[in-house]
Amino acid sequence: MSVSATPYRTHRLLGLVGLGLVATVAAMATTTLAAALAGAAGVDFEIPEGGEVIPVAGFAVVTGVFSVVGVVLAVVLGRFSARPADRFLWTAVVLTAISLVPPFLCGAAPVTVVALVVLHLVAAAVMVPALTWRLGRLDRRRDGRTLD
Repeated sequence: MSVSATPYRTHRLLGLVGLGLVATVAAMATTTLAAALAGAAGVDFEIPEGGEVIPVAGFAVVTGVFSVVGVVLAVVLGRFSARPADRFLWTAVVLTAISLVPPFLCGAAPVTVVALVVLHLVAAAVMVPALTWRLGRLDRRRDGRTLD
């Protein structure tokens, strides 16, 4: 990589981080709103193992933490992959699919399980397209630096 390419790449990665953080806040707000609406509709979010109820604010926290993990993954792929958008999209789809399993295993009421699955999909629907789009702009095949 030439000296002139480094600031170019760094600038684009910073743009990815910025967009990722904005998408994280949007995902947190969206899942929290969806959880509050589900709660108002009668979903109790009670997990039988331990008898605890997931608080609405808990959805924001967990969404924020895992969204930041997604941003870090996107930055790593943006830095080291010749095809970061493709790699991120497939990785995110697989991780989202895996994240849909625990709600079925926790022993919650069926309506709670459905709500938890929908909330996972809501967060993914915000984060994955935003990060994939931005990573597409980092694709090294487009700027001629490599053919993978």
